[in-house]
Amino acid sequence: MILKREFYLQPTLKVARELLGKKLCYGDLEGRITETEAYLKDDRACHASRGMTERNSVMFGPPGHAYVYFTYGMHHCMNVVTQPESVAEAVLIRAVEPLNGVEEMIRNRGREKNIADGPGKLCQAFGIDKRLNGIDMTRGKFVVRDDGFRPKKIDKGRRIGIKLDADKLWRFYF
Repeated sequence: MILKREFYLQPTLKVARELLGKKLCYGDLEGRITETEAYLKDDRACHASRGMTERNSVMFGPPGHAYVYFTYGMHHCMNVVTQPESVAEAVLIRAVEPLNGVEEMIRNRGREKNIADGPGKLCQAFGIDKRLNGIDMTRGKFVVRDDGFRPKKIDKGRRIGIKLDADKLWRFYF
C-alpha cells in the first residue's frame, strides 16, 4: 500500500521512525528503508530554518512531496516533506537495503557493494536527481509503500555530518 498524505502529517520524529522498514519505490527499483534523519523547522541544521529560498521551497509545500537537493557539488539527497503547508519539516532517507532492480542499481552506481548505504549512494543507485524535486510521493511511480514489514529494534543516534544542533538524536536506523 502506498503511504497516504496523512502518514506524513504525523510529528516528523514519528514519521522518521515509522518510515523504517517501508519500501522506497521508483519504477521497478525497490529498497527497504533502513536509515532516516529528521529535520524540524526550528532545527538549525534544517535547510528551512532561516526561511524559504528557491532551493528549499518544496519543504514549505504539501506533505508527502519529495525534496531533492544537490550537495557538495556531487551528490543528490532525497527527503520527504512532513507537516502541513508552511511548516517546513522533512525526513532525509539516508539508506535502503536494495530489494528489486538490484542489477540496475549496480549499473547506476558502477559497483556491487555498498549500493545504497548512504543518501548520495541511494540517489545514484535509484537515479534520483532534481527532476524529482517536488514530486508527489503519494501517487505515481516514485512512492513509499508499506508491505507490513516492521523492524524488530530501532536504534537512534546523532545525525551524520551535522555540526549545528549536533546533539539531537534524530537519526533512526535498524
